[in-house]
Amino acid sequence: MTYANETRRRRTFAIISHPDAGKTTLTEKLLLFSGAIQIAGSVKARKASRHATSDWMEIEKQRGISVASSVMQMLYREHVINLLDTPGHKDFSEDTYRVLTAVDSALMVIDAANGVEAQTRRLIEVCRQRDTPIITFVNKMDREVRDPLDILDEVERELGMPCVPMTWPVGQGKSFGGIINLRTQAMTVFDSGSERLPQDFETIPLTEQAQLAERFGLEWQTAMDSMELATGASPAFDEAAFLAGKQTPVFFGSGVNNFGVMEVLDALVDLAPAPKPRTSNLLVNKQPVVKEIQPEDSAFSGVVFKVQANMDANHRDRIAFVRMASGKYTPGMKLKVQRTAKELRPTSVVTFLSQRREAVDEAYAGDIIGFTTHGGVQLGDTITDGANLQFTGLPFFAPELFMTVILKNPLRTKQLQTGLDQLGEEGAIQVFKPEIGGPMLLGAVGQLQFEVVQHRLKAEYDCDVRLEGCQYTGARWITADTPAELREFTNAYPQRMSLDAAGTLAYLCTSPYDVRLAQERFPKIHFHPLREHAGLALGSAG
Repeated sequence: MTYANETRRRRTFAIISHPDAGKTTLTEKLLLFSGAIQIAGSVKARKASRHATSDWMEIEKQRGISVASSVMQMLYREHVINLLDTPGHKDFSEDTYRVLTAVDSALMVIDAANGVEAQTRRLIEVCRQRDTPIITFVNKMDREVRDPLDILDEVERELGMPCVPMTWPVGQGKSFGGIINLRTQAMTVFDSGSERLPQDFETIPLTEQAQLAERFGLEWQTAMDSMELATGASPAFDEAAFLAGKQTPVFFGSGVNNFGVMEVLDALVDLAPAPKPRTSNLLVNKQPVVKEIQPEDSAFSGVVFKVQANMDANHRDRIAFVRMASGKYTPGMKLKVQRTAKELRPTSVVTFLSQRREAVDEAYAGDIIGFTTHGGVQLGDTITDGANLQFTGLPFFAPELFMTVILKNPLRTKQLQTGLDQLGEEGAIQVFKPEIGGPMLLGAVGQLQFEVVQHRLKAEYDCDVRLEGCQYTGARWITADTPAELREFTNAYPQRMSLDAAGTLAYLCTSPYDVRLAQERFPKIHFHPLREHAGLALGSAG
């Protein structure tokens, strides 16, 4: 039995950008135009009662930023589109990196005034490592922005790949007249206002040259000249090159005004890839054998790329987000967590429209489904209906910032332990438990992660904590060739040993020299700045 027809209808992509480029607004508009939501929320109006559908956490509503990635599913032109909105803020880049392992393509949003910004560069790097196809949307053309040729040049330099314009702007800021669609050879005329739907915009075919020249004057002539330069210097769109992450189609528009967004939605259906095969390690006689899992295979398999606690504060629930890699999901299936070989008995399985959830009747490769669990599932876990295989590639980065957790009320120790266990499993922060005892340590990539965790411990677990600085500035996961070597090393540095949320052994350091000295003393110990995931269980002491 093959599910090729269903998997071909799937598109799974992430929206990536620097903060404030308009990513969450664009997400809303894509949902709106596909008919998934009736009214779009504004992210900026923090006091507004209508918040963006994709920002559901209390702290996000207060600050007007996305601090956790969210998942939404919509149906458009007979295709099932799974959209993952990622946090733009660099302090939450780990969550974003993990989301990028669960998608087949990315939609990069660029602010037309600022061009390619720092956080976008880091995300591009991750996409490049995985050869993820990227569609580019240049946003905010209705403001005073940079010249489109200038923006294309910068994108090409930063991405290290050629741009292929699919739409081209006529004017900008106050004189923004609209966009020329190179695929349909027509100009869509801009009209500001966020209530307008795509079909309400006026469209004029490019054959009406005289009418367009008269109506848009100098802006039209300038746009035609620069478009000629851009298309002359760009290669033709090459599907194979795009799918290999070697060129990017570029669209222009204004997300807040619903303008130029429909073209992007169509491109996701027409150009973005269906689910791809995924590499796994098949365990044969306890030895890993690399195997490609095809999306249309009949056996169910998927990987947990995100765990979120307390999406519903009333139920204290935890949801494991699973990217399906193959097969079909139906309610009541018997599933197994490969790391522990335990049966997974989810109380409910849902698809998402941010906070709104719907029970799943069926799901296929490419879909993101949520399992409500009560523990026992960690980031990076492979879930199957029986086959022994392990998907790889979910990254955990060694934290660069550390804080000690001090509980203000010692009677809340149990609640603190639960909170830290769950937030650690979720990947919201890295939790390290010193082997010799003493207060728990929190490790983060960015300062804002500490604030969010402190806020969530109080709001969700009723734990008031104080975070204090400590001497540690880094951690390295450690492995050794033999248990004896590992024992010798842990005995030499007992005060530096700690276990993370997955029970993996880590060496805490106070400066980069620590690692160098320890490495010289123990050449057979391996220090890892990156841990792939719990399933690999790097160096649990034994």
